[in-house]
Amino acid sequence: MLWINLIMDTLASLALATEQPTEELLKREPYGRDEPLLSKIMWRNIIAHSCYQLTVTFIILYLGKTVCIGWAV
Repeated sequence: MLWINLIMDTLASLALATEQPTEELLKREPYGRDEPLLSKIMWRNIIAHSCYQLTVTFIILYLGKTVCIGWAV
């Protein structure tokens, strides 16, 4: 349980530390309770990246031997 907590806290702190602090960020109003957690842009990025990962995974799964035959030494 401790390892899971360390990993989750580390990733969350890295995510918060990557954004540059600006005055506009400090002056921004907080988001309301009724606003969605994931915005439309986030959903678009999640779906696009999922499709990309599925495509690469299926290519490796079904065409891996034919694609990588030239790399075998």
